[in-house]
Amino acid sequence: MEVQCYLFVLLGSTLYVDKSRDRLRPAINLFLKDHRRLTDYAWGAGALAYLYRQLGVATRAGSKGLCGCLTLLQAWIYEYFPLFRPSQLQQSPDAPRASSWISPRFPVGDEARQRLARYRQLWDELSADDVTWTPYGRDGHTDIPRSLYTGPIRFSDIAEGYDPARCLRQFGYRQIIPRAMTVPHDQYRPASGSSYIVFWDPWANQLWDNVAARRLDLDFASRPCQHPSEILEEYVDWFLTRSHPRITHPTDGVPQPRPLLVHQVSYDFLLLFQI
Repeated sequence: MEVQCYLFVLLGSTLYVDKSRDRLRPAINLFLKDHRRLTDYAWGAGALAYLYRQLGVATRAGSKGLCGCLTLLQAWIYEYFPLFRPSQLQQSPDAPRASSWISPRFPVGDEARQRLARYRQLWDELSADDVTWTPYGRDGHTDIPRSLYTGPIRFSDIAEGYDPARCLRQFGYRQIIPRAMTVPHDQYRPASGSSYIVFWDPWANQLWDNVAARRLDLDFASRPCQHPSEILEEYVDWFLTRSHPRITHPTDGVPQPRPLLVHQVSYDFLLLFQI
């Protein structure tokens, strides 16, 4: 019982954080009853599914704040975007990568607002050359085959789509227009509040166990990059019709230029948020 209580607090305060401050999600306990099965669960995929859901909730009007495993999100930003990296410690290769980053001082008041405005400007001016596309090397997927899995990932009643073809450059391959993702059977978004519910067909629950059939074939989908940010020429137009290319509102009356169809294409860093 002591071990179960410890894990309940640990997971509820790190991987599956919500906005209730001093409360934890009771669903976590369902996976802790039998300690012999703890290694049977994909805790990383579950944490990612939960974070995806919270990122979706945070985009809704009226939503305030963000929850989920923000340490994972923050460390991921540091790995891919050097412009936003803090100082880094020299550690053993066996140490957790996220623990190497030195947490920066958090500003308050006017300083915080000025930094936020500056960060938004940096995001909007970011080019493909400002992104570290393969921070874990070009062959990381060979060590972790699950990273090429395509389909829904789950935690308890939360399921979110996962498609590595949305960002092939993280594997060292040219970005193409990805195929349509596996979509849920139905969804429900209440008129009030920021939460939503997604319903998947029963067969979708079995996809995670069929790795061989659900693994993206990189060589069939595309080809290795000739330069780190290489894309299919038609990809930019496809992407801009499905995303918000800028964070800040454009200046009234001033038309915004279209991105160039070269490897320094601006804005395409936003695709990373769909991985």
